Amino acid sequence: MLIKNKDSSFVPSSEITPKRVYVNRRTFLRNAGFAGAAAIGAGLLGRAAFPGEVRAGNPAAKIAGVQKSLLSTTGEKLNSLKDISSYNNYYEFSTDKYEPADLAKNFKTRPWTVTVDGLVKKPKTYDLDAILKMAAPEERVYRHRCVEGWSMVMPWIGFPISVLIQQADVLPKAKYVKFTTLLDEKQMPGTRRAVLDWPYTEGLRMDEAMHPLAIFTFGLYGEMLPNQNGAPLRITVPWKYGFKSGKAITKITFTDTQPSTAWNNAAPNEYGFYSNVNPQVNHPRWSQATERRLGEFLKRPTLMFNGYGDQVASLYNGMDLKKNF
Repeated sequence: MLIKNKDSSFVPSSEITPKRVYVNRRTFLRNAGFAGAAAIGAGLLGRAAFPGEVRAGNPAAKIAGVQKSLLSTTGEKLNSLKDISSYNNYYEFSTDKYEPADLAKNFKTRPWTVTVDGLVKKPKTYDLDAILKMAAPEERVYRHRCVEGWSMVMPWIGFPISVLIQQADVLPKAKYVKFTTLLDEKQMPGTRRAVLDWPYTEGLRMDEAMHPLAIFTFGLYGEMLPNQNGAPLRITVPWKYGFKSGKAITKITFTDTQPSTAWNNAAPNEYGFYSNVNPQVNHPRWSQATERRLGEFLKRPTLMFNGYGDQVASLYNGMDLKKNF
């Protein structure tokens, strides 16, 4: 997606326009649905203990007990692991979508800690393993939509954000949660450029974060997350545009005021705080009415809330979704 530099210029379109499209993809069968989400492609495939020997960021590491035989319950074809792990929006490494896979290959995801602070009764810095053991892994198939007009369907492994919120014992006056990504100029060459106000930050309202579709993600296709997909821990919010799902999370802060976020700070007229997928709200420089699935040629209509309206529309009752974009 295009962003503004601090000098008010934009990243050249040559840096963000796809250079090539991978076309091999697989159709998988899925055997169990996630309660309440059968119509929108989220699934629970079974409970499994997180194996202590697995190391985040190692895409060859298997997650015990998680099936790899999947079918999106919408009937959509899944993108292949090659699609998903070779075409990435990850500006901490590069504004080019194909470079993060190579630039992130030596990214160190251990040791890793996540600090939980702000309006909580139990502020704490967690070791990654402690977070991953908070809940048994669930494998869910979600579709994802980018503001640039492309989308994917992928099987994430994670657990609801609400699990950690309950562990932290959040105070009632907390209205928002802010997620902060690691800032490491040595490992993340993209942060040496002032394309965003680093570190990358994102935020959700508390009711959005508590929704069962919003998850902490640490795996993909039955394996630990590849580095370029946000290892070792990212968030996934499937009814919003992809940039709302922050990667490599190191800090989670609960607050009573709407937090500033990286994209909203960079271009508030283009990237709103909510950033719900809405075909009726165009980006100032392109239409959002259609999208192209990665690996396909023809476009398809963009679905309101990315197709998750039955589950999340009630969160925004009474709101002007064009004003609060």
